[in-house]
Amino acid sequence: MGFRSSVRRARPLRQACRVLLGLAVVLAAELPSWAGSSLSAWRIGRDGNLELRTSPGIQVQAFFEEGRDGLGPRVWVDLPGAPLHTRVVPAGGAVREVRIGKPDYGTTRLVLEFQPGTRLDPRQLRLVGTARDRWRMELTGVAPGTLLAVGEGDMDGAPAIAQSRWSARSFGSDFASSGRTTSRRPLNPEGLPVVPRGRFRVVIDPGHGGPDPGAVGIDGLRETDVVLDVGLQVAQLLQARGVGVSMTRTSEVDVDLPPRVNLANSIGANVFVSLHANALSMDRPDVNGVETFFFEGGSSRDLAVIIQDQVMAVSPGTPDRGARPGRFYVIRRTTMPSVLTEMGFVTGQIDAPRLADPNFRRRLAQAVTSGILAYLNR
Repeated sequence: MGFRSSVRRARPLRQACRVLLGLAVVLAAELPSWAGSSLSAWRIGRDGNLELRTSPGIQVQAFFEEGRDGLGPRVWVDLPGAPLHTRVVPAGGAVREVRIGKPDYGTTRLVLEFQPGTRLDPRQLRLVGTARDRWRMELTGVAPGTLLAVGEGDMDGAPAIAQSRWSARSFGSDFASSGRTTSRRPLNPEGLPVVPRGRFRVVIDPGHGGPDPGAVGIDGLRETDVVLDVGLQVAQLLQARGVGVSMTRTSEVDVDLPPRVNLANSIGANVFVSLHANALSMDRPDVNGVETFFFEGGSSRDLAVIIQDQVMAVSPGTPDRGARPGRFYVIRRTTMPSVLTEMGFVTGQIDAPRLADPNFRRRLAQAVTSGILAYLNR
């Protein structure tokens, strides 16, 4: 069942009618401002709906402002927790652009700016809570067929993997259309450690994404392309062994660090693995190697050592930089054993050609998966 609240008007601002739209339902205590953005994912569909995925049990408010001075109307949603960086996402169609802003240090603001001349009736706009972490607004008044699909983050969560959306056959065709080369060979889980089916859930976090490609190295090799390819293959291999998998992203989108952590913490994951590729100056191709970071000792260190050993086993000749303490946000703020693996240097003369090779990335995926399963099977 959805939740709604009545519309009430706020004080006019800049001669524009600013309206608080339906639904500001408090399902739990508001997150403190330091907890990071509670917005995990969003999308606008061709069906005319705005959908949000958030941290469970938060307070959300939606607003409307009429168009003025040659600008179209705006709809925006305020959520607790500020994003680490602001950005503008071109949309097209009836929506000119979507902005992720930080009006203060404790708020994330998602703004939909419509094209001039778009007619929206705020009395018909309602932000409806469909679950403790899902919200929907029907953009009533927008002409059919004038919305283009756009979004960031994984709206579907774990089911996207469980439904085999990213099958072995789809890797080549999906990514070839984007100009990236990935392995077309089917993945085979044979030889990987066996764990009890249905007992474990793992979060795979391909770093960076969207407008943030991460490191860029030799021949334009981008970190985001390497880690997303490896991450999707790891997810498939784990799923084949009966492990529940959630990914922080499954496509080239920009996801803030706090939602990556919030996803893992909210589902009670057993393991969190963040995948990255390292870089130094293009003038230092002599620097190569694999390293895996953990925040604190104990289980996280054990996981880091196992994954480091497995990745090194498929990376002969590159330096072993070891399992090391680190203070990266995603491994400091997660509540389960967590590691961040740098699978090589995109600027390294040894590592870069390997990381650009789809078959080597396939071996990396098998190595990371083997390390995760070995850890779970202790």
